[in-house]
Amino acid sequence: MTELVRNGKARVVVTGMGAMTPLGESVAEFWDGLVAGRSGVAHMTLADPTGYPAQISGEVSGFDPERYIEKREVRRMARFSQLAVAAAAEAMADAGLGPESVDGDRLGVVLGNGNGGFPEIEANVRVLVEKGGMRMSPFFFPMVLPNMGSANVSRRFGARGPISTVVTACAASTQSIGDAAAAIRLGHADAVITGGMEAGISQLGLGGFAVMRALSTRNDDPPAASRPFDADRDGFVPAEGAGIIVLESLEHALRRDAQVLAEVIGYAVSSDANHQFQPDEDGAGAARAIRWALEDAGIGPDEVDYINAHGTSTPLNDASETLAIKRAFGDAAFKVPISSTKSMIGHALGGAGGMEAVACVQTIRTGIIHPTINYTTPDPACDLDYVPNVARKASVRTVLSNSFGFGGQNACLLFRSYEQ
Repeated sequence: MTELVRNGKARVVVTGMGAMTPLGESVAEFWDGLVAGRSGVAHMTLADPTGYPAQISGEVSGFDPERYIEKREVRRMARFSQLAVAAAAEAMADAGLGPESVDGDRLGVVLGNGNGGFPEIEANVRVLVEKGGMRMSPFFFPMVLPNMGSANVSRRFGARGPISTVVTACAASTQSIGDAAAAIRLGHADAVITGGMEAGISQLGLGGFAVMRALSTRNDDPPAASRPFDADRDGFVPAEGAGIIVLESLEHALRRDAQVLAEVIGYAVSSDANHQFQPDEDGAGAARAIRWALEDAGIGPDEVDYINAHGTSTPLNDASETLAIKRAFGDAAFKVPISSTKSMIGHALGGAGGMEAVACVQTIRTGIIHPTINYTTPDPACDLDYVPNVARKASVRTVLSNSFGFGGQNACLLFRSYEQ
């Protein structure tokens, strides 16, 4: 008989996934690109980078929102909402979840987002300055507010249950998935559409990060620019995208005979309480989140078969994350394979964890660990197994996903293969 409760908590499972990424507009395209070690980073087209030291990005190239959303609705949504709705449509179809299989009052939405509608904010400020405020779009606020991604997904799928938007910078999507699982465990929902999205590529965002000197300036070779854990890393590559998963209580999933792709077994968040944007150099804050996630799952470090790293390609972050893993895992840190999805798609900030969650589940399903590409020069400060350049076959039962955001906000998730 299937256990519906484990470690005193209702079991929560993944039943559907969707992705809009720089490697393609579906989970299949995204995963194929990751396994092949293909980069989705190219010269920036969504904003004019002339005059900026960084001129590259990871974009969902060729994205046409009208393939997924009615034209009338498209005009009222910022791009981050459009990406979220499109990815959610794939996830809901993959889950086979519709009005006939879930009560809308018991269907929630919890999504992560960092910036809201940066490009639309920039465009309307230009109108304000050049033509006056009365020429701004009447949809300005309904487009740009960070919560509107969740609101638009809720409207599209009739999700009338718990709704939330997590805005914890680069940890947002991962935290949203953990919060969604908690809502199900508390009995507040039977199913939740969760994950996250970001579409902030604009001169506003580019300028803000450029003056911080946070971005890679490897403009002459965009595919080689994002190089997590490599000694020659020089900053992150801005990106956009959405990764959405459908979570359900195991009881609800079994009742409707749904496919089960994986199980969420652990979750934790912590704060560095240290610096506005730099990570805790000794990795202590991130290590706490990792340890607490393991405790939540009731497992030890030696039971983790793979870590999907935050791995941003910035000098401070990658060294700090390496220390955090060592602190939390001890000697097991040197045995567990680690890779960074951002090496191929760049850093989508609040949307990164959603896409990485999709990659984690695919790793469990396929027994393939995607590589960290552009790893050519080892860094003594980053001395773990980062699965360099080539995908690796492995037996993967349990996966840890790390996301660490500006402000020292850390979120970690543990996924496991589904077993009755």
